[in-house]
Amino acid sequence: MIERSSLLCGGGPIARQPRIARMSLAPSPASAPLPDPAPLTEGPPPDAPMAIVLAAGKGTRMESELPKVLVPVAGRPMVRYVVDALREAGVQKIVVVVGYKAELVQQELAGEPGVDFALQTEQLGTGHAVMMCRDYLMGRTGPVIIVTGDSPMLQVSSVRSLLDEFATTQPACLLGTAHRDDPTGLGRIVRDSDGKFVGIVEHKDCTPEQLKVTEVNMSTYVFNAPDLSASLDRLTTNNAQGEYYVTDCPGILLGAGKDVRALAALQPCEALSVNTLADLAVVEAEMKKMNKD
Repeated sequence: MIERSSLLCGGGPIARQPRIARMSLAPSPASAPLPDPAPLTEGPPPDAPMAIVLAAGKGTRMESELPKVLVPVAGRPMVRYVVDALREAGVQKIVVVVGYKAELVQQELAGEPGVDFALQTEQLGTGHAVMMCRDYLMGRTGPVIIVTGDSPMLQVSSVRSLLDEFATTQPACLLGTAHRDDPTGLGRIVRDSDGKFVGIVEHKDCTPEQLKVTEVNMSTYVFNAPDLSASLDRLTTNNAQGEYYVTDCPGILLGAGKDVRALAALQPCEALSVNTLADLAVVEAEMKKMNKD
């Protein structure tokens, strides 16, 4: 259980079409077919910020037949909070990666300006989900922020801080991190003696010294679009789960000599994702508290 004092966000209350890219190997029996892509329409310039929202999961532990991102939090589908925060932070182009019962997510967000969809018929990891967005990455030259659709505590101020830092420093990748009083179970951000980012170490792999680190990975990234595409090309499934992970992309870029940075711009409450009914209760309680403050 996370102590309440560690959850507070200082950003105030939570912020209150579509063309479909099909890049999959086989049709999904779990979802009805989606409409054919609509013709391309004029959108933001290639260097404008774009977001990818990972929203393809089922969420088995939520005891619901809904796609996980459509489970209500304080009366609204949780993905709505994510989309609203991104838009309020100035992101005009948002690609939502859908999978399980994809048509329901599409219906929920139908008509939302600037929202498009990419279909992931097989859930082969977060990196694979981002690969499904290749059509939208083509020709883009600006920042691409990647967030999860089950993070309704995403703060507008955090997204703005990351985009501002990216605009100033122009790295290949900027990780959004946070400091946690209790970082148990979370990947630690490792820096060198000069404070430069050198990698992410999962909790189970940490040395005793690394276990003392309070800065943690928050699964929030801002990539330079061409560098993101290049790192996706080098992802492999050489891991125990046999999946592609977007968490490997910063290391790939770092190994290629690219500038990869980490900024502790996120607040501890943003680590609250919804994976179980117990998580849902914690998030709803925190939202109520924030909206009263």
